[in-house]
Amino acid sequence: MKKWLLFLCAFLLSVVSVHAHVVAGENGFVSGATHPLFGFDHLLAMLAVGVISVTLTKKIWTLPLVFVLSMVSGGILGILGISLLGVEYGIVLSVILLGLAIAFAFKFKELWAIIVVAIFAVFHGHAHGEEMPQIAMPILYVLGFVLSTIFLHLSGILVGLYARQSKVSQKIVQAGGIAMASFGVYLLLFV
Repeated sequence: MKKWLLFLCAFLLSVVSVHAHVVAGENGFVSGATHPLFGFDHLLAMLAVGVISVTLTKKIWTLPLVFVLSMVSGGILGILGISLLGVEYGIVLSVILLGLAIAFAFKFKELWAIIVVAIFAVFHGHAHGEEMPQIAMPILYVLGFVLSTIFLHLSGILVGLYARQSKVSQKIVQAGGIAMASFGVYLLLFV
């Protein structure tokens, strides 16, 4: 488990693209799969959903499933050209609030967690749905994006399970939540 966590930390530190909302290349699958990994705001929010799902839901897969389904719904709205107000702010707020939830180990009702995660996921999906018509194979983009999102949720679940091992590991994960929320504030103020 410790080797896996070191790998995840090294991966997160190696991500150089911040706040990436550009669909590059002709291949929709590659663009879809890499966007959550190199769009740091998305990467953090999706990891956080996995972490939070370990502590707030009876079934670990509830929040990740809600996120994926809501993200696809938001993507459909974007593809159809139905605009939402404040999409970028919704994404940044997801980074801040999910980071704070991890940092302070918030305990709130599962239904509220589901509602909040669903709303944030709609914003994340909408941002990508608006871009999908610009690529050659939108269905491949969706497939890549969904698979990458599931991978990030699974990674977050593993981090959440790691946090359960000891008080030290819990404090490490909480410090990661503080860093995540701080990054969200940076995005809000300076990007």
